Amino acid sequence: MIIPTSQAVSKSTRCTAALLSAVVFLSGCFSTSGPVKTSLQLQSFQAKEFETTKKTAFAATMSVFQDLAYTIRSADLETGFITAKSPTRQTRRFLGNRHMRDIKATAYVETMGNRRARVRLNFVKSIETANKHGVIAREDVPVEDPVVYRDTFNRLRKAIFVRQSTGLR
Repeated sequence: MIIPTSQAVSKSTRCTAALLSAVVFLSGCFSTSGPVKTSLQLQSFQAKEFETTKKTAFAATMSVFQDLAYTIRSADLETGFITAKSPTRQTRRFLGNRHMRDIKATAYVETMGNRRARVRLNFVKSIETANKHGVIAREDVPVEDPVVYRDTFNRLRKAIFVRQSTGLR
């Protein structure tokens, strides 16, 4: 079917529609392919107990986030809650589209008895796409790879050991 010139869609409208179609199509690439994990399954690799005080575990957790180049956004020893964000990586793509990616992290540190602390970590990938017209699409994807958490907890275990060995608490 031929559209008369008076009914033609503007170039910017076509570009915007094409971008939105691509975002919807590509959003399937970011979805999880496996079954949804239960909260118990998530906690099995997101939380660990350490033989240390809450104060030492809290300070070590902040130190590990900083070692990983995260910026501490908030931290409160009393509540045991820490929020942090990785540096944002930005790339330019097809038709001037801009992609920005970062990872947001939270940690909850609590006392589990005499000289025992439990740390629960949570990482979320944040992906933002913007076109030259200002249309923004954003997606937050939980990081559910046990290896990421295992590696972070190994760093945390070492940081706690260093703090206890050197008297830093």
